[in-house]
Amino acid sequence: MTTVLIAKRLAWLALAASAAFSSLISHSQTRSSTLAETMVTATRTEQPLADLVADVTVIDRDQIERSGATGIGDVLVRVPGVEMARNGGPGGSTSLYLRGAETRFTAVFVDGVRVDSQSTGGASWEAIPLPQIDRIEIVRGPASAVYGSDALGGVVQIFTRKGQGPFTPFAGVGLGTYGTRKWEAGFSGTQGQVDYAFSLAREASSGFNVRLLPAPPTKPYNQDDDGYTSESVSGRMGWQLNDAHRLEASVLSSNTDAQYDSANTAPRSTYDDHALHLLQTKGLNWRARWSDRYSTLVSLTESRDQYETRPTGLASTYLTMTRLNGYLWQNEWRVGAHQLTAVLERRADYLENGLTVNPRTAIVRDRSQDALALGYGWRQQQHSLQLNARHDQDSEFGGKDTGSAAYAYALTSQWRATASVGTAFRAPTLYQRFSIYGLAGLQPESSTNQEVGLRFAQGTSQFDWVFYRNLVSNLITYSNSATGCANGTGCYVSTAQAEYAGMTVSLRQRVADVNLQASLDVQNPRDSITGKPLGRRAFQHANLAADTRWGRWMVGGNLQLSGDRYDDPANNTILLPGYALASLFASTRIEKDWTVLARIDNLTDTPYQLASGYATSGRSLYVALKWAPLR
Repeated sequence: MTTVLIAKRLAWLALAASAAFSSLISHSQTRSSTLAETMVTATRTEQPLADLVADVTVIDRDQIERSGATGIGDVLVRVPGVEMARNGGPGGSTSLYLRGAETRFTAVFVDGVRVDSQSTGGASWEAIPLPQIDRIEIVRGPASAVYGSDALGGVVQIFTRKGQGPFTPFAGVGLGTYGTRKWEAGFSGTQGQVDYAFSLAREASSGFNVRLLPAPPTKPYNQDDDGYTSESVSGRMGWQLNDAHRLEASVLSSNTDAQYDSANTAPRSTYDDHALHLLQTKGLNWRARWSDRYSTLVSLTESRDQYETRPTGLASTYLTMTRLNGYLWQNEWRVGAHQLTAVLERRADYLENGLTVNPRTAIVRDRSQDALALGYGWRQQQHSLQLNARHDQDSEFGGKDTGSAAYAYALTSQWRATASVGTAFRAPTLYQRFSIYGLAGLQPESSTNQEVGLRFAQGTSQFDWVFYRNLVSNLITYSNSATGCANGTGCYVSTAQAEYAGMTVSLRQRVADVNLQASLDVQNPRDSITGKPLGRRAFQHANLAADTRWGRWMVGGNLQLSGDRYDDPANNTILLPGYALASLFASTRIEKDWTVLARIDNLTDTPYQLASGYATSGRSLYVALKWAPLR
């Protein structure tokens, strides 16, 4: 597909979306704006959504509960600009593509604690427990000038529950298709100057056979159902020492045990393979406001990501563990319309990999990155400007500079135009450099992104249009023809290039008593050298959602659409057909403190694949009952 053809297609779709939006406005009822909501992820400082130049989305707890989803990927895939690939059910290995970028190109945080794997690269999405999440903030577009390594495609920050108001307990149970059962319980509140929140949850499912038939004769996978169990706990406690100083601590722990069918089960097809995943985060923050103009944040964080594979009854066959330690000192000055930030940050990565397989080829390595980041924001009348610059000094490969500039101009009180440019990078993982499949001389993957956008906001009406082009160099891929590899058959190399170009249109509108949301993504993520599309990413994907009050019930539905995708980017021979998934939900308060939710997913029982050879769930029903006393 030529650049001219892409531009024509995108322009036509933009005009069609604008026309549809104009039609919606003409039939709308105007209500008070909700854009007073704030976000911290875009610049690491709290700002109103209406002031941000970045392309962002916020998901709250109500939206998560109405989704009836089991995994965080099933929630995020309904967000503009996000796609998902998964090996089987909710417990299977999950990848999320933000604006088509590799899953390792999204920086992920839980309560400010960075989560990453120095083995596979990127966050382990299947290990993040959805029941513990209260809020999700998504920033689309490179953000390395704020966060350093990893944020080539964007940033996702996850927040657990936070205490407020009087003591409030809650409990819930749920049952669903495939033997799915859930329970959760917790409490939150405040006592004097202390606020607290604690919750725990357990999910389990008998699952379904994730391997599609027929199986290869040489690899007769175990044809059992592949279920999972997940147990998680989270807690946050804050102490408001006085009007100017606050201490806060947060912890999260999640254990997941997911069955899968190994590709190496040919001589032992009756074995029951398990993938065990442990994810833990810990954070300690001190926020201080020294004057009306100057405030600081000091943060100490640690995360642990451990992945283990084990057939039933046997010793561990593979074990990898990543530990990340973070140290942050953030300074913020606000003077009139000006905001300045200065951040000193240190990140220390540690990897243990393969000790249980072969100690001679195992990896026990560490590294660190020290950074200075500067930011400047200015907002006055029609103008908004955000500048960021950052220098990271890596203990292995040296220094890396990144920067970004974003500008917005209010054309009218409802319309605003935006433009931005930014650079980003991701340091190669310790596995990519020091395993038998790695090269120690790998350089960071680097990107340059350009984007323009247009936003309309008035009452309950909102329209966003963004066009972006992100060029990545030194893209790390695995090559069978590479030389100098320790294993002699191939290794990781940083010679590829990629282009992620596309357009996102999103609409939000209230018509009569119905809330409508829609988004459309048209993109062309491709290998810049071969020109072939990148794997498991569609040229078009879209979401439609609607909900309304019907008597005592809240009812709604969602339609998720995805075009064709290639599973194998090298040859483009395995085509994953497009699909359309419909879902319906209904919820109501049956007593003062009791709420019931019913949801049907994949209403039409559509067969589809997110990864070649792996099955996905058919039509499924989920019913949940929750007790939470009204305040």
